[in-house]
Amino acid sequence: MRLVLGSASPRRKDLLKELGFDFRVLTAEADESFDPQQSPEEIVLAICRKKMDAIWPQIEPDERLICADTIVYLDGKVLGKPQHKAAAIQMLQQLSGKTHEVYTGVLIKDEQGEHQLVDCTTVRFQDLRLEDILHYIEHHNALDKAGAYGIQDWIGQIGVIEIRGSYTNVMGLPTQRLYPFLKNLMA
Repeated sequence: MRLVLGSASPRRKDLLKELGFDFRVLTAEADESFDPQQSPEEIVLAICRKKMDAIWPQIEPDERLICADTIVYLDGKVLGKPQHKAAAIQMLQQLSGKTHEVYTGVLIKDEQGEHQLVDCTTVRFQDLRLEDILHYIEHHNALDKAGAYGIQDWIGQIGVIEIRGSYTNVMGLPTQRLYPFLKNLMA
């Protein structure tokens, strides 16, 4: 059974490669809108489902598709990918000095069926200075990340003061849970 990663995320690609799996990458445009009344777990799985539905027609019978989605959840609101720099600045100001959750949903599908998992990591930022936020926005690609930050980036190194849960989950793929899950499926 060959693996297919249904994601344009370079971080997900690198993480899956580091786990030692051979795979190919397929992407497709998918609507990432969601019902704000849904729980964070329901939201990430619903967006995964849209990605999976868009990519599934390209999958061969001997392949297994993996799709994932990550959101930042602060005070009952989802912080997705910012559309422009001003939105990224606003998101980082909202996260400054606060604790938030990062949810990643993963769907795995093959001809035999479908499996899902959701992971949650709690992250706390120290108070961020506006000049540091502006530096990050100007020198790093904050627009392609949920919550406008990458924990592995400069802002994570200077701003994150506490993390409870999976570090790689915050990057977009809960490898500690995914690895044994995939190994078990491939056995």
